[in-house]
Amino acid sequence: MTILKYKDIKKMDNKEREAKLKELRFSLTKSNVTANKANAKTKEIKRAIARLLTFNTLNKKEVLKAKK
Repeated sequence: MTILKYKDIKKMDNKEREAKLKELRFSLTKSNVTANKANAKTKEIKRAIARLLTFNTLNKKEVLKAKK
């Protein structure tokens, strides 16, 4: 299982987050090929991807706010 928590994401820099996102997407496609229906592993991978994307979006908004 790939448990990725907010505090772990916060510690990563931008390049690490992008690499992790790429890795998770690859593992999601790999697990979907082996299993036809969603199981606990695919659900957790999807949640981790969602956490990363949400953090990236919020981080971009904060950066834009700081520039103003």
